[in-house]
Amino acid sequence: MHIDLTNKVALITGSSRGIGRATALQCAASGAKVVVHYRKNKEAAEEVFSNLPGQGHMVIQGDQSDPGSLKNLVEAVIYRMGHIDILVNNAAIFEEKLVIALDFEGFCDFWERTIKTNLNGVAHLSFLVAKHMITNGGGKIINISSRGAFRGEPDAWPYGASKAGVNALGQSMAKALAPHKVYVYTVAPGWVETDMTAHAMTNKSRAAIINQSPMKRIARPDEIARTIVFLASDGTEYMSGCIVDMNGASYLRT
Repeated sequence: MHIDLTNKVALITGSSRGIGRATALQCAASGAKVVVHYRKNKEAAEEVFSNLPGQGHMVIQGDQSDPGSLKNLVEAVIYRMGHIDILVNNAAIFEEKLVIALDFEGFCDFWERTIKTNLNGVAHLSFLVAKHMITNGGGKIINISSRGAFRGEPDAWPYGASKAGVNALGQSMAKALAPHKVYVYTVAPGWVETDMTAHAMTNKSRAAIINQSPMKRIARPDEIARTIVFLASDGTEYMSGCIVDMNGASYLRT
């Protein structure tokens, strides 16, 4: 299937690495003008930008945990690019701790830091971009969730909760925004070969993680990106509200 995103502007958060990087490259290869977003790693973001096929792309910094930063980001992208047709909410943080060993202050910090980025940030950015899309005639919003939203994360309570919240947020948005031709999708991967998950991939745990899937491997970022780009394309509107599992049959829902 040939996917044509010509004249579409795609804002992809956390696109300096991992799934976001792969999505930026594939969106650009399909003809989109890509906004590469980063929080800290400007050098990595500029490397992605320099490798994007086509022209008219943009690099922008923004702190997803800060509502003011997100408002400035959206205004800057619209000013520079004219419009936003596709939003991929990919940026997130993942931390593991022995939760019951924390004191209350430590737990509150652990919880708030993740929720502010993974859930509040997605909600704030989605609201801002959805308002723009409504006035612009429509658009696509694709949220990146996680298998952990369904199976639980015993050492990452806020991560599991934040991703479950992203699932519910996406479905609420899908119902509210469909009359305005704004369509919302969620992709829920399992383990993916990214910088964010590399720290958990010790020699011992890597074997256990790989064995969770009957495919005996974990996902590549380009596989997740391919599904994201498909959802961003024309003809998928009736899938709005869906949650697409991509975990190599390691966790099956009915």
